[in-house]
Amino acid sequence: MSYYHTQKNINVSECIVSDNAPEYRKISKKEHALCWIHDARNYKKLNPFNNSYRKILDNYMDKYWSYYHDLLDYKSNPSLELSIKLEADFDELFSRKTSYEALNEKIIKTSKDKDKLLTVLRHPEIPLHNNLAELGARKQVRKRDISLHTMSDEGTRNQDAFMSIVQTAIQLGVNVFEYIKELISGKKDRISLADIILDKIYPNTS
Repeated sequence: MSYYHTQKNINVSECIVSDNAPEYRKISKKEHALCWIHDARNYKKLNPFNNSYRKILDNYMDKYWSYYHDLLDYKSNPSLELSIKLEADFDELFSRKTSYEALNEKIIKTSKDKDKLLTVLRHPEIPLHNNLAELGARKQVRKRDISLHTMSDEGTRNQDAFMSIVQTAIQLGVNVFEYIKELISGKKDRISLADIILDKIYPNTS
């Protein structure tokens, strides 16, 4: 990790969104946001048999997701006034005590992650979850489940390269077959995936 922060070949991430696994905690320079979907999974683990507890949980999760959608709205139209309100709403929602003690424990856990869960108030450009990143990694896991591993370093490099091309093309809405066909044929005027990504990040600059 020390090398990553001192090397000059790639930019060191200023802010990442993760599920709070230990290996991610020292990657970014400044901010480490937590994924709201992973936080919500803690509540999904609750499975009360008592009907009154189930109603308490369902009612609380309605408020939880309502707050999540308020954060999504903030991302579209951020402002200092709304940021202050959302922080106050967080404090109110995640300081509640109910008669369902197991739910109270989850609420306390979420409240302790306030700063990381509310990174979006300082950086509205970041996503509220890291599902897209996880889906990308999951393709590699499924590939490993099917064919275990490659037989050589060259095979590993080729596999990683083509899986990256395929998954990036899919996310950009590019026809994978046509793109690889143009890549192999050496077509001069083909548009690279990198150019498409830059055009999405910086539109109207070409």
